[in-house]
Amino acid sequence: MTMEEGSVGSEEYTQDGTVNIKGKPALRSKSGGWKACSFVVVYEVFERMAYYGISSNLILYLTTKLHQGTVKSSNNVTNWVGTSWITPILGAYIADAHLGRYWTFVIASTIYLSGMCLLTLAVSLPSLKPPQCFDKDITKCGKASTLQLAVFYGALYTLAVGTGGTKPNISTIGADQFDDFHPKEKLHKLSFFNWWMFSIFFGTLFANTVLVYIQDNVGWSLGYALPTLGLLVSIMIFLSGTPFYRHKVPAGSTFTRMARVIVAAFRKWNVPIPKDTKEFYELDVEDYAKKGTYRIDSTPNLRFLDKACVKTSSTNNPWKLCTVTQVEETKQMLKMVPILMATFVPSTMMAQVNTLFVKQGTTLDRHIGSFKIPPASLGAFVTISLLTCIVLYDRVFVRIIRRFTKNPRGIRLLQRMGIGIVLHILVMTVASITENYRLKVARNHGVVESGAQVPLSIFILLPQFILMGTADAFLEVAKIEFFYDQAPENMKSLGTAYSSVTLGVGNFISSFLLSTVARLTQEHGHRGWILNNLNESHLDYYYAFFALLNFLNFIFFLFVSRFYVYRAEVSDSIQVLAKELEEKKVTVSNNYVNPKD
Repeated sequence: MTMEEGSVGSEEYTQDGTVNIKGKPALRSKSGGWKACSFVVVYEVFERMAYYGISSNLILYLTTKLHQGTVKSSNNVTNWVGTSWITPILGAYIADAHLGRYWTFVIASTIYLSGMCLLTLAVSLPSLKPPQCFDKDITKCGKASTLQLAVFYGALYTLAVGTGGTKPNISTIGADQFDDFHPKEKLHKLSFFNWWMFSIFFGTLFANTVLVYIQDNVGWSLGYALPTLGLLVSIMIFLSGTPFYRHKVPAGSTFTRMARVIVAAFRKWNVPIPKDTKEFYELDVEDYAKKGTYRIDSTPNLRFLDKACVKTSSTNNPWKLCTVTQVEETKQMLKMVPILMATFVPSTMMAQVNTLFVKQGTTLDRHIGSFKIPPASLGAFVTISLLTCIVLYDRVFVRIIRRFTKNPRGIRLLQRMGIGIVLHILVMTVASITENYRLKVARNHGVVESGAQVPLSIFILLPQFILMGTADAFLEVAKIEFFYDQAPENMKSLGTAYSSVTLGVGNFISSFLLSTVARLTQEHGHRGWILNNLNESHLDYYYAFFALLNFLNFIFFLFVSRFYVYRAEVSDSIQVLAKELEEKKVTVSNNYVNPKD
């Protein structure tokens, strides 16, 4: 990149192609690092408070205020949550291809805030809600009108569109504040995603305790107004850090670049691949230096795609001839797809926390003296467990195990994910055993048909909530770090979107399974596993089915992870990492960096 003569030396600038808000090379001393990340992390605390202030207790609003049954309300929650986690693909595309991460985030935040404001009105104005009903049989209660549902769901899905532009970009913006080609900053980046998750669940903790209590005991109007205010505060905090942020320049549509490689490879399906990779089409390092991007050497994986960079004529049509770097970027994103698929089932398990787990809580004794515990507040124990595990993992486990593995992360990312998947098997096994005991007590006390409260403390559900938080500390942190870390430099937003897609697909799978199982188990006159009256249901069977599904998924994960090859720059020790980073510094033009890979 070009530096002004007589100004700051080139070593003072970042070497990963980042710029400041004005598009000029970013100064290391005045931008990025933990100073910039502090605004991003604090933003996430307030934003997650807003999001989970809505989602954590949404199923109770749908059942108590909109008078929807167990299956319908659960599916409406998971469909909305699924959409909120799928839309980041669109947000990642817009950021990478057109607006950049910062401006995509700012525009999406405005949409997000407008959805939150409309949602607050929907739960506050009497004309936008059906009449109150206190009958335990919700089928006898009046349903919401078409207009009331249109306003409520219109607000929810406006919010979902807004989150689509914020979710894939905010964490990526945070990670972009660390220069991968500076050893010290690279080391700091290894801890970023742990503390990123810490900020997420710190905001979630507030939502699952204070906000759900207000919603259950004070009113939904105040309970939704506070998250809306929290979102406004979070946006203001983010914007105040603008002078300190480093920005990656948009590199064009990742989907278009990948499509070109795949199309070009199929067009030349009968073309032989040269043994010498030097015969492939590639640009000079100077061409990449001018754009502040990196060249990637050919790898032996997915060899069919190498046909896209085989020169067969003088044409430079991008749909017929691609560079080695473009081919390798596409390979890397496709290589991660099997790992992506292996995370769908655990994400389905997570969807139960804010749906069936909460519904279970409504059937139990929630009193501690005169204080009545909101069912959704048990989600706080997921958060507490996760926060505790993240701190212990980052500050204790990694420091101990690193001495033996010589890996800066302690263990490899896929190993950490595997532990999380095993814990998900344990979560659903414990949930099934607990539910079986709850149903037994319900039968013994004759409250099955009436659906009355089961004389058991709500705290019997604690183990499944705590174990879910422990599983998330391994799987979710490793997942977001894996997809960001393993994505090519020009496709980081799409890599981050991968981690959100798993949650989206998991929620849609949850909706499909719940509807299918509820329907199939009621055929031929059977009572069914999932009914509006949970005392007559068989959630214990449903959870046992999930435990089996998790076990089969773990076998699939072991298979696909065995054949996964990490990107070359993921080192096994800090010392090797520092050495590699130094070797990657090649003086081309004005101190351009050319990675080996």
